[in-house]
Amino acid sequence: MRTADWTDSVSVLDRLTAVFEAFTEDDEGLGISELARRANLPKSTVSRISAELVAQRLLDREGDKLYLGVRLFELGQTVVEPRRLRRAALPVMTDLRNMTGYTVNLAVLDVTDVVCIATVLGVPATPPVLRVGGRLPAHATALGKAILAFSPPEAVHALASDGVLGRRTPQTVGDLDALVQELGEARRLGTAVEREQCVVGRACVASPIMGRAGVPLAAISVAGSVDDVEPERVAAAVHAAAMTLTRRVGAHRNP
Repeated sequence: MRTADWTDSVSVLDRLTAVFEAFTEDDEGLGISELARRANLPKSTVSRISAELVAQRLLDREGDKLYLGVRLFELGQTVVEPRRLRRAALPVMTDLRNMTGYTVNLAVLDVTDVVCIATVLGVPATPPVLRVGGRLPAHATALGKAILAFSPPEAVHALASDGVLGRRTPQTVGDLDALVQELGEARRLGTAVEREQCVVGRACVASPIMGRAGVPLAAISVAGSVDDVEPERVAAAVHAAAMTLTRRVGAHRNP
């Protein structure tokens, strides 16, 4: 967490990053005062930075509210690895959605979170828990567990230096040792399961997409109502989809 005097020795890039990171996916625009409070920056600094970012279309302004700009989305689409994964995965994701009826997500690991890079909505469509570009704690998701199960131990231990994990629901695994046990089971089965650990009423089954060096590149999942998703029924289909993408993407990626 940034302390009150954190700006004393930080760069302009640090300040820009603080402004961008102040936004969350649930925000309906932020005023200068709230943006300054979240970024822990002086209001005058945020006002100046915001004006420059609006001029560059990196932020959008409507009245006194600021939003992340469309140019950020445009730049994000040029990132090579997620774009290549998404392009290869969408036909497989659509087939998996058609086979199961559930929403299908594709995500990559970013330190302690998973970031969604593609979604195919289920039938009938329901509001997705994870939108494209959104992130969730890796330890609370089947997507994250599928990746972490095949990641180096240091990636797992980086989730919590004190062994305690943050809880999103009462079912979220809150202990690193318990998570390690879950990851061992996911590694054995080739799929990870999550029931109401991320969102109450939702369940998810995921499997990793592997690279040539045996390092997970991403994970694919199906998600739906906890009353509808039956892991034993969909696990094989999810794992088969992940294996298909491993052959299409992972096997051709440089170690």
